Formats: sequence, structure tokens, C-alpha cells
Amino acid sequence: MRRGRRSPVICEINFSLQCLYRYYCFHVSAEKVLSPVTLEAARLLGNRVALARRDRRWTIAELAERVGVSVVTIRKVERGDPSVALGTALEAAALVGVTLFHGDPARRSLEAEVVQARLALLPASVRRRVVDDDF
Repeated sequence: MRRGRRSPVICEINFSLQCLYRYYCFHVSAEKVLSPVTLEAARLLGNRVALARRDRRWTIAELAERVGVSVVTIRKVERGDPSVALGTALEAAALVGVTLFHGDPARRSLEAEVVQARLALLPASVRRRVVDDDF
């Protein structure tokens, strides 16, 4: 065999490994496993958006236009699909009047101040503790 040329078997194995690597990178690793609490919260938010939209007698298309996204995206929001961008879901909720935190703006700003004060007391970065339990 000449130097620099690979046999067809080696090329086929390399091609198979490349395909497997691409599949793993784009399919397997892209799938996130979310906790039941997260999925339940997403469904609850979606149901509240759907209920508020219907109370306002808006179509999905009208809400999608106001949010600036497609009808498919609003359907995902209302189904509680966790792949929707957080900002998109929150914007849809705000537009239909879903109360995410306190309804009173003064109460929200007070809560924001409390959270900022607590964050100021904590270290900016967190390091994993190393436990030395060798006896």
C-alpha cells in the first residue's frame, strides 16, 4: 500500500465514527433532562397564559403578533414547552396580564431590593468544597 492512502475499510470505520460523533453531539447531548418541578412550572405558566388570553378573547395569532413571535411559539408557550426562550414566555404572560410576582409595583421593587441585599452578603463566586475524609 502506498504511504498516505488508507484502505477502504479504515475509511468506512472513520466515516462511521464521524457519523456517530455528529449524532451524539447534535441529538443526544442536546436533550436536557429537566426535573418534574421544572416541567410542572412550565405547564402551569402555559396554562395561565392560555387562560388569560382566552379571557381577553385574543386569538393565538393576535398574541403572537403582540409578542413578536410565530403562532407556533405561542402554542409552545401555552403547552408549557420548556424549550421556549424564557423572555418570550414571560413577555406573553405579561401581555395577557398573568401576575408573575407581586401585582403591586412597590412590592416588587421592595422584593428586588431584598434579593439584591442578600446577594450582596454572599460571595460573588462559589467554589466546590473539597472534603478531606481520608482517615
